[in-house]
Amino acid sequence: MLLLLWVLLVLGQITGFTQDSWPGFRGPMSLGLGKDNSGLPIRWSESENISFKIPVPGRGWASPIVSHDQIFILTAISDGIEETPKKGLYFGGERPEPSRNKHTWKMLSYDWNDGHLLWQTTLHEGAPVTPIHVKNSYASETPTTDGSTIVAFVADIGAFALNQEGETLWKFPTPARKRRLDWGSASSPVLFENRVILQNDNEESSSLTCLDLTSGNVLWSVPRDEPSNWATPYIWKNKQRTEIVTNGRNRVRSYDLSGNLLWEMPGLSTIAIPTPFAVNDDLIICAGYVGDRQPPSQPILRISPGGIGNIGLEPDQESNSFIRWRVTRASPYNPSPVCYKNILYTLWDFGFFNARDIHTGMEFYEKTRIQRDPPVGFTASPWAYDDKIFCLSEEGETFVFKAGTEFELLHTNKLNEMCLSTPALARSALILRSISHLYKIQPHRTAFDSPMDKPFSRISNPI
Repeated sequence: MLLLLWVLLVLGQITGFTQDSWPGFRGPMSLGLGKDNSGLPIRWSESENISFKIPVPGRGWASPIVSHDQIFILTAISDGIEETPKKGLYFGGERPEPSRNKHTWKMLSYDWNDGHLLWQTTLHEGAPVTPIHVKNSYASETPTTDGSTIVAFVADIGAFALNQEGETLWKFPTPARKRRLDWGSASSPVLFENRVILQNDNEESSSLTCLDLTSGNVLWSVPRDEPSNWATPYIWKNKQRTEIVTNGRNRVRSYDLSGNLLWEMPGLSTIAIPTPFAVNDDLIICAGYVGDRQPPSQPILRISPGGIGNIGLEPDQESNSFIRWRVTRASPYNPSPVCYKNILYTLWDFGFFNARDIHTGMEFYEKTRIQRDPPVGFTASPWAYDDKIFCLSEEGETFVFKAGTEFELLHTNKLNEMCLSTPALARSALILRSISHLYKIQPHRTAFDSPMDKPFSRISNPI
């Protein structure tokens, strides 16, 4: 009975949150799920079902978040010309020197109804201290909110807390650190109750830090024997306890709410990017750098709660007391998988897609190329609702698949801009950030029947 009540409570939290708000990266509990039958859009284009499209200053791959009647965006605005990233996975995007242009990091708040700018708060100004990969940005960490306080994090600058009116409550500086191949940072902050969790893995001094949400004071900070990683930590609230799970190259680790190590296992990849998430009280975790070739490479694992100490698999094992199953050559590099109605869907950067049984890890259909010529790349994580899986490409195309045990592409929704950010889903709208615009996508709307009835000209860039 207690377990049933716990499940109903969690499901109630998910339903309430996804209907109204989208508080952080991948939404409530990092699941990437919209509420079924909520009127969320199925079809859209530049001229169909666009409630508003507004220019966003600067650059940032941080996802939008939604709270009450506000949409929040983190951005870095350069006072000079920055190199435009190209699409796809490629070598040669490393830049040995940081941008010499002055940047202004801002949190922007837009009105939910018509997209006008409510307020803008400057978090930091100055020339960047560290380089980034040309495909990254200086504002790639997605903010998070509890509905009252908004927390932004830029790993080489610090964490910032703002209220709903844009007033700065506190700042927590973090020193700039060298990162692998000067690729920059991307791990987003997470909130739990009155705690802010920051995972900062780099080449110099990696750490997991817990701040007090009200004051910004350090509650605890533990060093991590980890090189650079880009995964967002996950708060795993299971029926036994609440854990902070971190994906890493050396080790996957779980900590309690005081920063004590609970369990660990060998790292899954030479680069860890996907965010862990829970399904049916178990944990799904994966990592799969495209260059990994040594077995068991690019794995996905399902882990049950209660582990203590080293729970790693022996060389001849694919499961043990806590690891229910492991499948290899299965994990994506950048996008985090999505689980919908007990089927795990995986999207690969190079444009492949498949589905697995969440109970066994067995494939319903094998890795299948999304038909497009030339092939298209993917960075944003997939999302799901209304028996459909949505996959947003870097070209701005969203491939819509029928949820189920067979590969079936239903249609493609096309926007004409580069997209790397994972969208937010709230109420009956999709909030999507491209390289230069913020879209609110809703059913049964055209580009010109919104409050901005002049081809997107009513709202100019006021910044």
